[in-house]
Amino acid sequence: MKLRSKIYQTCFLCFLLYALFGWLYEVFLEVVVYRWGYSDRGVLFGPWCPVYGVGAIALLLCFRPLLRRWEPPWLRWAKPFLLFLGCMVVATAIELAASYLLEALTGAWPWQTYADYTVNFQGRVALSPSLRFGLGGLLFLYVLQPLFERLIGRLSDRGRTVCFRCALAVFLADCCATLLLS
Repeated sequence: MKLRSKIYQTCFLCFLLYALFGWLYEVFLEVVVYRWGYSDRGVLFGPWCPVYGVGAIALLLCFRPLLRRWEPPWLRWAKPFLLFLGCMVVATAIELAASYLLEALTGAWPWQTYADYTVNFQGRVALSPSLRFGLGGLLFLYVLQPLFERLIGRLSDRGRTVCFRCALAVFLADCCATLLLS
């Protein structure tokens, strides 16, 4: 199988996995932490928040090379802190852009409750979620992504292709259904 095809398939599966993790995280916050009760936190019918998938791919593109680079010993202690700040900034920028995009497409964005936070920008982004995104980015880069890569690495080329095609079909069907029924 061509390397480029393998990379695209892996990136899409990564996107969808983290979109699912993002949806689970959002539902967990609503049900367990804030005790508001269940509500579908996604913008599509399926259990995923695409903004988290986009964020995961962006973090990989921005910071993955830094994880594998050799650094001088004096920088080793600072790398996690710098990655935390970087993840926080990138994720917050994506969330801000997504709020404008969703407002243009649907007239609203799902996290309008950010106006309730003391430190926020137009109710679109806030300091508290940005800090959580920084921590989540570290968890993602250091723990979840290496685990996911080992899992994907165990699949044969055919198995990965089948997973990719099924996941893509379900996701595209969800996107089409959302567009047609909204």
